[in-house]
Amino acid sequence: MSEFQNGTIVKAHYKSGIYIGEVIEDRKQNYLVKILAVDKHPMQGDLHNPGKTDDVFFHQRKALSFQEKANIHKKAVHLFESKQVPDYDVSLKQSVEKLKQKLTRRETNFNQHALEQVKDLENQYFR
Repeated sequence: MSEFQNGTIVKAHYKSGIYIGEVIEDRKQNYLVKILAVDKHPMQGDLHNPGKTDDVFFHQRKALSFQEKANIHKKAVHLFESKQVPDYDVSLKQSVEKLKQKLTRRETNFNQHALEQVKDLENQYFR
């Protein structure tokens, strides 16, 4: 596990999403990270029951917003190795498209529910 200084650009896994952000504070076991871009959109549904739709609350999970700050465990934070941080809006669109493509590969009840949630999120993000 690496130690990062304030201002370091990192890739951070948070819940089921992956973000590019800036370390703004060391909080012992966590870093406070300011979100700059979305690398992978969070999955939809119940994270404790992945792939299930029956007898679970099917959550709609939004991506963290631009410049939102999140406490992220140090083990989930890695150096961002690319030279340029992508534009937040462009990265969000790309991550939503990747998730939609993944969900349309196989026709399952879970994928159909998740795709409905993602399409609703798309309307919220890009209206």
